[in-house]
Amino acid sequence: MSNDQENIQLLKDIAAGSRQAFDIFYEKYISFVYQIAFSIVHNHAEAEDICHDVFLEVYQKARQYSEEKGSIKAWLAVKTKSRSLDRLRKNKPLLIHRLENLSGSKKMEPGADLQFLHSLEKHLIVEALKAIPIEQREAIIRSYYNGETHNEIAITMKKPLGSVKSLIRYGLNNLRKQKALMQWVGIDRGEKK
Repeated sequence: MSNDQENIQLLKDIAAGSRQAFDIFYEKYISFVYQIAFSIVHNHAEAEDICHDVFLEVYQKARQYSEEKGSIKAWLAVKTKSRSLDRLRKNKPLLIHRLENLSGSKKMEPGADLQFLHSLEKHLIVEALKAIPIEQREAIIRSYYNGETHNEIAITMKKPLGSVKSLIRYGLNNLRKQKALMQWVGIDRGEKK
């Protein structure tokens, strides 16, 4: 069986619900998809988010692939480019808003109590965890707080290994975004700090 036929068979198996096929497909194409996304958005976190979106769509819509419309790489490239451009369009107003507000931001005074900073950090993480999607939260807690391996999480959550890895990576990126947002906006009253 040629490489193209093997990859087409992987997609058919994914469409039939094979987690193993998805994991193999993910490992084969993650760097390809990431390179395209990063070349467009020039941001590692955004590129990882785009990879998550693309592979989630592959997992959910593997049946939609058609050999007549082109190669698997071309199919993935179109999906990745589309998601990347959507992300750029969506983030453009947010980026402008952040840059406008940057000059008015207040910095923390030097010499602040270290213990207070640690408790604030812990509070920010707890609040950020509450704000991310449940599946991402569960995967992160299982991995970082319960010490479960990615394979154990995949079995427990009944998800392909590649999806668990994406959930964790996507969740960590969302945590970073939530923490940054909470540091700009007062947690309790929604007031700008």
